[in-house]
Amino acid sequence: MLRIWKRGGERRSSGIVLGGVPMGERPWLVLGGGGLKGLAHLGVWRGLKEAGLQPEGILGTSIGALVGACLAAGRPLEELEEEARALRRTDIARVQRRTVWLNGIRSPSLFRGEMLRQYLRRVLPKEGWSSLQIRFQANAVELGTGQTEWFGAGARTDVSLPDAIYASAALPLFYPPIPLPGGLYVDGGTEAALPIHRAAKLGATGIVAVDVGSGEKGDGEEVVEQGMLAIHQRVFSIMSGRLRRETILHWEGPPLLYVRPRLDDYGTFDFEHLGYFLGEGLRSIREILDSDSIPSSVSPDL
Repeated sequence: MLRIWKRGGERRSSGIVLGGVPMGERPWLVLGGGGLKGLAHLGVWRGLKEAGLQPEGILGTSIGALVGACLAAGRPLEELEEEARALRRTDIARVQRRTVWLNGIRSPSLFRGEMLRQYLRRVLPKEGWSSLQIRFQANAVELGTGQTEWFGAGARTDVSLPDAIYASAALPLFYPPIPLPGGLYVDGGTEAALPIHRAAKLGATGIVAVDVGSGEKGDGEEVVEQGMLAIHQRVFSIMSGRLRRETILHWEGPPLLYVRPRLDDYGTFDFEHLGYFLGEGLRSIREILDSDSIPSSVSPDL
């Protein structure tokens, strides 16, 4: 069941109101991580544009970083949806068989990182950071220090846009860390899969946060049957999910519209349901925006 969390912050009369939540003059959009389920972000964006949202800025983590960068660059939504439906496993998830065969558990990753990097270079604007029309930032975690770093306007732009997005999406075990100035970087969701605190720090007067991460519960026996990769991913999801829930439940910042599409039964690399992800994102935001009565404070069903 979809839930909306609306709590804290000063209520403002100016600016757009979404689902009963005042966004103020500087609304921000926060797009979380969740693998291919993050294509639901495109559906949510369609609904938000229909409602008239013009965000001051966009924050993205992992798949949310990729979608967010494309939105910030002003890429036509129809093109993005067409590319999403056409995405195939071989575009981003090719197993590096020779390396795994020779090095075994010492291999840095299951998939070839270069395939994802090539894909990012194709879909992201060639002009890089300078092409972004909306303020945008993405996060990644430095493997040695464990610290989150931010890339984009008002943060680091000393690396290319594709490399920054790759860093944010480099899911441990599946993709190798990327060496950048300052260290080796992995998926931003390692520490902040739904970085609403960052939006508040950057001056957001209202936040729309889209959570496409895994749910709290799963089928343990089914996970074990799928092997160690599935077990690793489930453990990562448990830790990331706990951080998301704690962040939302204890939120005391600007007004927050929390959007959680119904994606719990789908996997991180579920290429068979791309169309559903797009449609569910749109359905979830329309359900909120079309609601006649929204409680002032309800717990999110995470």
